[in-house]
Amino acid sequence: MAEALQPIIKKKKVIAGGGHHGGAWKVAYADFVTAMMAFFLLMWLLNATTEDQRKGIADYFNPTIPISRISGGGADALSGDSIYTEETLARDGTGARQKENAINESSGAGEKDGKSPAEDQEAVSEKAAQLAQAIDESKNNLSEHLQIKMSPDGMVIELVESDKRPLFAVGNAKPSALLQELLGIVSASFDDVQNDIKIVGHTDANSFAANAAYTNWELSTDRANTARRVLLQAGFPQSQITEVSGKADTDPLSDDPFAPENRRISITILK
Repeated sequence: MAEALQPIIKKKKVIAGGGHHGGAWKVAYADFVTAMMAFFLLMWLLNATTEDQRKGIADYFNPTIPISRISGGGADALSGDSIYTEETLARDGTGARQKENAINESSGAGEKDGKSPAEDQEAVSEKAAQLAQAIDESKNNLSEHLQIKMSPDGMVIELVESDKRPLFAVGNAKPSALLQELLGIVSASFDDVQNDIKIVGHTDANSFAANAAYTNWELSTDRANTARRVLLQAGFPQSQITEVSGKADTDPLSDDPFAPENRRISITILK
């Protein structure tokens, strides 16, 4: 009788996908670590910046706003911008050092004192940079009271108030020592620039009593006239001041109509 056949047993080892050496969990863990890093960076950024700087950063990453209307996120007099960058003057189609000036060419402005419009604009930009440096180097911490920006009319120097350091006495046009110091630096910085200037006074939305004869319109105009007189006392040529006016609270600098920075003097170095 033939020997009984012995059964052959095959053991099949099934290796499940993933397991201890699978890769799917690593991807998920990497995503988690990246998200936590971004979260802690956001927390640090919120703690290390001011409200104006955060507005500038938000505007920078908003694709609908090509140039920040608030600032470049910096804390100095130029708000993080450089007076010599091409982006700084992009609002009116000119760069700080380029030789073409579309607005000046279209207006038909000729040369003045042997300078072309582009050279004249470059001189103003250099003076503005000197003004910002002088403000930053002052001993009285004046940088928070100065903002420099461009407008279609020219370069605008904003002298702004703060809660603790006003430019004028409350409700009237009596100048403070702070305003006199700021205007003295402005006059010294632009002493040899031939451009005309205009001075505009601004107030916040706080108003006088109802039906009062004296309003923010009169107050802003009186404050602009006070700034004109202080500039003249500091040696600025009277012939270069072509306009003095007040806008009351119609052109606020802040979204808050009662913010102290709305109480300011705007000096435009005209093109």
